[in-house]
Amino acid sequence: MNHPRILSSALTCVAAAGIVALSSCTIESASQAPDMSGEAPIFEVDPLWPRPLPNHWILGSTIGVGVDSRDHVFIIHRQTTFSEVNEIGATLDPPTSECCVPAPNVLEFDPEGNLVNSWGGPGEGYDWPTSNHGLSVDHHDNIWIGGNGGPDGQLLKFTRDGEFLMQVGVADAQPNSNSTEHFSRVAKISFDGTTDEAFVADGYGNRRVVVLDSNTGEFKRYWGAYGNEPSDDLVPSHTPGGPPQQQFRTPVHCADPSADGLVYVCDRAGNRIQVFQSDGTFVREAFIANATLGGGSVWDITFSRDPGQRFLYVADGMNKVVHVLDRESLEVLTSFGGGGRQPGQFYGVHSVATDSQGNLYTTETYEGKRLQKFVFMGTGPVTAEHQGALWPRSGGE
Repeated sequence: MNHPRILSSALTCVAAAGIVALSSCTIESASQAPDMSGEAPIFEVDPLWPRPLPNHWILGSTIGVGVDSRDHVFIIHRQTTFSEVNEIGATLDPPTSECCVPAPNVLEFDPEGNLVNSWGGPGEGYDWPTSNHGLSVDHHDNIWIGGNGGPDGQLLKFTRDGEFLMQVGVADAQPNSNSTEHFSRVAKISFDGTTDEAFVADGYGNRRVVVLDSNTGEFKRYWGAYGNEPSDDLVPSHTPGGPPQQQFRTPVHCADPSADGLVYVCDRAGNRIQVFQSDGTFVREAFIANATLGGGSVWDITFSRDPGQRFLYVADGMNKVVHVLDRESLEVLTSFGGGGRQPGQFYGVHSVATDSQGNLYTTETYEGKRLQKFVFMGTGPVTAEHQGALWPRSGGE
C-alpha cells in the first residue's frame, strides 16, 4: 500500500492533493532577513516512522536521542509524565481501560523503524536518575544517560543492550560548579572518539562544561561561559538587547565536539551557542532568536554528516522549530517545523541527532511525547521567497 509522504522541507512549500504542505519558518523578520543565496539541506518527514509500539506501550516526555554505528536509533523518555486516567489506565488497580502502559525507559529502533530492544530503569550497582535526561551514543556504541532531577548528580554508562558499565558522580550532590567529584543535574553527554573524551553539559544545577576520560570517568578539565571559571551565583534573567552574560544560565543543555576539534555549547536560556577549542579556549558565539524568553531557543545541536560538517541543526523547543545554520559563520540559513502535532511539526522539540545517511531524528518533551524522522533529500538553494510567513520571528543579534 502506498502512503503519501508529508513534506517538511527547509526550502520548499508545496500544495498538492494528498500531501500536507508545511511552510519553513525563519527567526528573522523581513527587515532583518539574512542573505539566503546559499544552499541548505532539504528534509522530508516520514510520517510512518517509527512503527507502532507493541504491548499498548506509549511514550512520555521524550528527552534524548542517539544513533549508533549501525544507524540504530535510541531514545529515552520519562515514565512519570502521564495522566494516569487518560493515558495509562491499564496500569491502575483496578484498570480503568485496556490501554495504555508506559514503555520501558530506553527504546532501540532499527533503520526501518522497527522496535528491536528496550531496557532501562533502576538496577543493582547504580542510581537511576529521578528524572532521566538526555541519551547519547559514544564511539564504542555505549549508551550514556544523565538526569536533571533535584538530587541527580550522576551520569550512567551502559552497553547498547542495557548492561551497566559505569556510574560517574553520586546522587544527592549539591550544586558546585567547581567540583571534580560530581555533577549537578546533567543534561547531555557527547564524545570525541579521537581522544576518548566525554563532554558533559553540566547542566541544570551547575553552569559548566566538564570533560572526562570516557573509559575511566576521570575528570580532566572544565570551564564556564567564555572559558571563565564557572560560578554558582544566580545569573539574571535574559534581557534581549542587553549585554551578554559572562556566565552560563541554566540549563547548559549541550556540549558537542565537532570533527575539527571545536566544541559547541548550548546556553539554552541565554539563547546562544558558544564555541570553544577543546581545551576550553573561547572562539566565538552566536545568538539565536534572542527575543525568546522562558525556556530559551538553543536546546540541542547536531551536525550534518558531510565530511566537513557544513551545517549545524539546532532544536528550538520554545519556538517549535529546527534551525539550520552554516557551521562556520553560525548564520541561520532557514528553519523548519512550526508548532503543531502533525507530522513535521513540533511541540517542545528537545533533542536532535543524525545518522550516517544524513537523516535527522527529533524528540519532543512536554506533551509532544514522540520521535520523528526527517529523511535527508540533499541540498538546494535558499532564496528570500522561501522564508516562511506563517510564523515570523523577531531577529537574533
